[in-house]
Amino acid sequence: MTAFTRGVHAADEKRILDALPLLISAMNTIRLVNARIVNEGRITTGELLIRGDRIAGINVPAPDSAKVIDLQGAWLMPGMIDGQVHFREPGFEHKGDLATESSAAVAGGITSFMEMPNTSPQTINNAALADKLARAERSAFGNYAFYLGATNENLEDIKSHDPDLACGVKVFMGASTGNMLVDDPAILEAIFANTPHLVATHCEDTPTIIRNEKKAREQFGDNVPCSQHPVIRSEEACWLSSSLALSLAKKHGTRLHVLHLTTAKEMAHFTAGPIDNKQITAEVCAHHLFFSAEDYETRGTDIKCNPAIKTAADRAALRAAVNADLIDVIATDHAPHTIEEKARGYLSAPSGLPLVQHALLSLMERVEDGTFSIERVVHKTAHAPAIRYGVKDRGYLREGYFADLVVIGRPKYGHPGVLSKCGWSPFAGINFSHEIHHTFVNGTHVFREGQLTGARDVRRLEWNRPWLSR
Repeated sequence: MTAFTRGVHAADEKRILDALPLLISAMNTIRLVNARIVNEGRITTGELLIRGDRIAGINVPAPDSAKVIDLQGAWLMPGMIDGQVHFREPGFEHKGDLATESSAAVAGGITSFMEMPNTSPQTINNAALADKLARAERSAFGNYAFYLGATNENLEDIKSHDPDLACGVKVFMGASTGNMLVDDPAILEAIFANTPHLVATHCEDTPTIIRNEKKAREQFGDNVPCSQHPVIRSEEACWLSSSLALSLAKKHGTRLHVLHLTTAKEMAHFTAGPIDNKQITAEVCAHHLFFSAEDYETRGTDIKCNPAIKTAADRAALRAAVNADLIDVIATDHAPHTIEEKARGYLSAPSGLPLVQHALLSLMERVEDGTFSIERVVHKTAHAPAIRYGVKDRGYLREGYFADLVVIGRPKYGHPGVLSKCGWSPFAGINFSHEIHHTFVNGTHVFREGQLTGARDVRRLEWNRPWLSR
């Protein structure tokens, strides 16, 4: 007998406990009214009803007891599912941790994240995956999943890992942290041949990068300017590596997802059309759609990332590829470093940017200028990631789906400041045309009118992945 039901007969106690989910659900019924609802390629006006942690319906009858939030014509859309973040825990908590970075994420309208394996210890076996899942359960503010990382030494771990523990297998086919560069041809072949899981790749050819850096040092000595970053991490380096990944995937029938593409040339690898039945898919990151090589002059190492931000022509090609459905998914590759680390000279400053708080807002700038429709942004940030990774009951505004929602409108409430632990943003000085008004995670109001609420109700992502049965 619980403290709640002390003094109640056992039979009555069971009835009370069985009814508790419905009672709790009734207590958390919210009407979001006067919304412009963006979902599944359509914009409608009306209201959405949240009951407990789920969406009860759109423009359906609501009880008089429901709490009403008037959105006053703001956009209501499914929260972003970010398929590529580095939240730095464990091992690099001076840069960020699961609590701080997921707080920044929900303030940016990201309700679910998938975190990368290059932490310390690296996430390269079932035990490390289980540890991260336990950490996220304790401290994350968004729904969570983690990648299993590949190395030249952990092929047996990849073959024997529990696929329910991971969103995919991450393969660094370019220079990375520690020993996570997979450059043994036999191991690469075996990874692509032996995992039915989605394989997500970072594609840059390390020998090409090393040669290019040597040339830059010969020209500039120790004072290589940041403008050389896209020359060192060049189009050729990207093309060679992504070509290899695609050839392996086609040979073995691997479900391949190529991360953070940056070049016009690589668009020739991919097929236009709906994502639903694609074996090979492509991702671009928000900052590669926003910045170009011209910005190195003013922003320097603040926009140093791998793969590099490249030319304005490359950026234009990436934007066109999003609209042509050559690129299937938009993510962030959020990767914070401290201000002191980024202030070093180009050769010493680490690559990576804090992005989760402002990625959706940066995409809204492209909606504002007509580059993208808002329906396309929603598809690439919510619907398509749910499809590609097989995320269960998320990514859409559908009855019975989890109430992971973001409300975006014109500036009204004021900016909360940079919430990532590193305390800076590559978007410093940019006045966005929109701001995040509200974020709900599993029906819980986690960000309200420009401020974190401190509430949290997060879940480990669950999967609907029929391809894993093969």
